[in-house]
Amino acid sequence: MTLEPVNLKEKLSKITDHWSPKVIGEMNDYQFKLVKIQGDFVWHEHKETDEVFFVIEGEMMIEFRDGMVSLRKGEMFVVPKGVQHKPYAERECHIMLVEPRGVVNTGEAGGELTAENDKWV
Repeated sequence: MTLEPVNLKEKLSKITDHWSPKVIGEMNDYQFKLVKIQGDFVWHEHKETDEVFFVIEGEMMIEFRDGMVSLRKGEMFVVPKGVQHKPYAERECHIMLVEPRGVVNTGEAGGELTAENDKWV
């Protein structure tokens, strides 16, 4: 066990790619991941788990088949399991994701935005 706090700003400074979540901590079977996003992501869902989006810096939208939610710095939203969604950010946005270990960022949709899992920063 390390007795040092995780500095989000310092960890985010090491992330250069968009849409490539990096793990910064674990609690039980859940991972806390930081990611920088910009532009459109892909429509996808996570059939087995909810997904938490917490905005650290910037603004983002999460589009759903029947609506949309906008998130700003300091706001969070839980996408229920099995709900199709598509995150989007006009300008670079820094977010924290909270989800079980092993969750693929694009769900079953796959594609070029699928990030390697369990990459720590």
